Amino acid sequence: MSNGPAKTHVIVFANEKGGTGKSTTAVHVAIALAAKGARVACYDLDHRQRTMGRYLDNRAATIKRLGRELPMPQYATHDGESLPHFTAQLDTLTEVTDFLIVDTPGRDDRFARMAVQRADTLVTPMNDSFVDFDLIGQVDPVNFKVTRPSFYSELIWDARKARAKADGSTIDWVVLRNRLQHIEARNMRRVSDALFQLSKRVGFRVAPGLGERVIYRELFPNGLTMIDSRDFGEMGLGHVAARQELRDMMTGLALPEPVLPLFA
Repeated sequence: MSNGPAKTHVIVFANEKGGTGKSTTAVHVAIALAAKGARVACYDLDHRQRTMGRYLDNRAATIKRLGRELPMPQYATHDGESLPHFTAQLDTLTEVTDFLIVDTPGRDDRFARMAVQRADTLVTPMNDSFVDFDLIGQVDPVNFKVTRPSFYSELIWDARKARAKADGSTIDWVVLRNRLQHIEARNMRRVSDALFQLSKRVGFRVAPGLGERVIYRELFPNGLTMIDSRDFGEMGLGHVAARQELRDMMTGLALPEPVLPLFA
C-alpha cells in the first residue's frame, strides 16, 4: 500500500478484565484497515477463548460459503506456552504487513505483557463504569476524585519506559469507551471526569468505542463486521448508528495514515 507506514504498526488490544468487547473491537479495526487496502495480520494470544481466531474462522467460512470476496486479514493463534513460537509468529506476521492487530487474554498473561512492549498503539477498551475504571485507577468513594493509578496503569507505564529505552519509540495508549449506554447521566459524567483526571496523570488518550448493540453479537457467527453491512441485508437505524460509531472510533484511534472514508 503506497501510503502505508514504513514498518508494521503494531496495535495491541489489552485489558485484564473480560467482557469489554475487546475482541469484537479488534476484529472491526482489522477489517476496517483491510477494507482500506492495508495489509493486515491478526494475532490471538488467548489460546483458551480464542475469540478473535474463531471470529475470523467464521469469516473465512462465510467467504467460502458465499463465494464472495470480503476484506480478510491473515491470522494466527499463539499456543500460550512457547516463547520461541510467540517470537517466530510475531516475526512472520510483521514481515509483509502494514498493521498487526494483537488480541490479548482478559487476564494477566506474560505474552500479553511482551506484546504491550511491542505496541505502537495500545488500546484498552473499557465499559463505562467504575467497575471497569478500577482496572486503571482508583477513586474516592465520596467525591469520585482519582486517588491513585492502578497496578495495571503502573505496568503500562513501565512498559512504555522499557520501550523508550529499547528503541526510542513511544507507545500511544488509548482508552476506548466501549459499550456506552444511555443510562444515568450523572454516573457517565463522573466516569468521564475520572478518566480526564487520570489521563493527565498517566498519559493516555480517551476515544469513543463501540456501543452496546445486539447487532455486534449477531455478526459473530458469520464473521461479519459493520464494514460488511451490504452483505447482510437491509440496514435499520441501529445499523446506521453502529457504522457511525465505527467511523468515530477509527478517527479517534488516529492510526499512522490518513483516516480515509471507510464507506461509500
